[in-house]
Amino acid sequence: MERFSCTDCRVKSPAARFLTDEQIKELGSNCVEVHFDPNEVIFKQDALSSNIIYLKEGLVKLIMKGPYRDQILKLVRAPVYLGIPTTVGDKVNHYSAIAVTKVSACFIDLNTFRKMVFENGHFAWEIIMTLCKFELQQFHRCINLMQKQLNGKLAGILLDLSKNIYQSKTFRLDLSRSELAEMLGTSRESISRLLNEFAEEGLIRLRSKEITLLDEEKLQDINKKG
Repeated sequence: MERFSCTDCRVKSPAARFLTDEQIKELGSNCVEVHFDPNEVIFKQDALSSNIIYLKEGLVKLIMKGPYRDQILKLVRAPVYLGIPTTVGDKVNHYSAIAVTKVSACFIDLNTFRKMVFENGHFAWEIIMTLCKFELQQFHRCINLMQKQLNGKLAGILLDLSKNIYQSKTFRLDLSRSELAEMLGTSRESISRLLNEFAEEGLIRLRSKEITLLDEEKLQDINKKG
């Protein structure tokens, strides 16, 4: 845990760019940066929360306990805010955040964050836009999981990982096959079989945990027709 100057930060959120110099200094006085190793818990479901978290670097998985097992809700890549709905909407975390890679995160005092929202309309608007985008993504993901066949679900998540998480056609998957299966509501065996089928059809290339998308157009077609 360390104090730092928000003024010199190179990973400011789009919202923070609307803050005045005075507000940036106040933010820095009520914020600490914490570093996490892979598999460390950033915040835990059912624990009290009094901080808004800004993910500066790294990849995080959001997990919620279900009636029968834990469920990965989403992978989140920095830079992004974490915990706004659960911290502002309630005093208790409704899900957990766990580091997938090495992570740097800023813990911002809730009262300071609330003060910035009240005082700076442009800052507040950017936060609202972020929450709206997140909610719409979850709606689309929910429809995909409920109405698509497994091949459509897998094609969709591979495209999402490539475009939004790793930003490359070739990426090293930081999740295990079991975790990938968990996200899609199926078994590890089914995911492994389908990944091999995609590889045999020339849609992807598999090299241990490295995946390369070879035919994005065909994957898009499978994703849509699911």
